[in-house]
Amino acid sequence: MIDAAIIEIRAGAGGAEAGLFAENLYRMYSRYAQIQGWQQKLLSSHSTGLGGFKEIIFEFRNGDVFSKMKYEGGVHRVQRIPKTEKSGRIHTSTATVAVLAKPKKAQMKMNSSDLKIDFFKASGPGGQYVNKRMTAVRITHFPSGIVVSCQTERNQLQNKENAMAVLEAKILEKKQREEQEKMSGNRKAQIHTAMRAEKIRTYNFPQDRITDHRIKKSWRNIEEIMDGKLEKIVKTLQKKLEN
Repeated sequence: MIDAAIIEIRAGAGGAEAGLFAENLYRMYSRYAQIQGWQQKLLSSHSTGLGGFKEIIFEFRNGDVFSKMKYEGGVHRVQRIPKTEKSGRIHTSTATVAVLAKPKKAQMKMNSSDLKIDFFKASGPGGQYVNKRMTAVRITHFPSGIVVSCQTERNQLQNKENAMAVLEAKILEKKQREEQEKMSGNRKAQIHTAMRAEKIRTYNFPQDRITDHRIKKSWRNIEEIMDGKLEKIVKTLQKKLEN
C-alpha cells in the first residue's frame, strides 16, 4: 500500500472561474483528507488574487491515500453561475487534477549533476515581490526536462525540500507512464495513462448533480460532496474500475 500521494490541481479553461473551481477542489480534497484522518502538507501554490488558484500542489500521507485518490486524476468540469455573473448565465470551466504516488527514498536516486537549482524572490498575485529574501526555489531536472518551483514557505531549505518531493514524484510518474506505454497489451495501463487528458467528471450546480463519465454514474447533494463527503464516489470508482 502506498501511504502517500502528491496531488496537483491546475486551473484550466474559464479564466477567474477556473481558478475558483481549482480552490473548490482543493477544499473538497482537504476536507476528505480530514475525514479520513490523513496528514496534509501544502507544497506549492500560486493564487489568482481573487480567492482562487492557478496551481496548488499538496501531499496526503499516513493512510490508504493513493488507492483512494488515484482515480481523481483527469479533467474536472464545473457548470454553474459564477458570483461575478450579473446576467445569470451558466458558465463552464475546468481544472485538471494529477495524482502522483510519492516515491520512497530507496526508489529515487538522482545525481546532483542532473539538477539545476535556482533561488529567487517569492512573488504574490500579479507577480509583485512579497519577499526581499531569495527564499523561492526552482529545480530543473535535465534528463527528463521537468521543472518544478516552490515559494510557499519563508524558509529556503523547506522550499527546496518541497520542490524535491514534487520533482521526485513527477519523475517516477513519467518513468511509470513510459513503461506502461511500452506494454501495449496492458489495457488497464492504457486506461490509466489516458485519464490525465480526459474529462472525467462534471459538477453541475444548477441541477445539483455530479457525474463521473468513466462509469456513467451521477450523485446528488453536490454541496455535501464538495464539503468532503467523497467516500461514496471513491468506493464506487474502486469497485467499477478495478474489476
